[in-house]
Amino acid sequence: MPKIVVDEKRCKGCERCVEVCPQGVLAMSKKLNQKGYFYAVPTEQPKCLGCGLCAINCPDVAIEVFVHGTQYQFHSY
Repeated sequence: MPKIVVDEKRCKGCERCVEVCPQGVLAMSKKLNQKGYFYAVPTEQPKCLGCGLCAINCPDVAIEVFVHGTQYQFHSY
């Protein structure tokens, strides 16, 4: 099963990942991170297709998608 990991410290709450997810897996947290932003959290993890659109669209490189033990890195900074 695919797994989404969000680095809450890097997330600035732009909500791009929430908008682009075809399955509605991500939502915004009701808590603030260290920078004072509401960060993205996976709320419907079992629905994840592993498409990686959330990670591709994240301008803060705060999302990683793991599919069957494989880590896809779309940006290598």
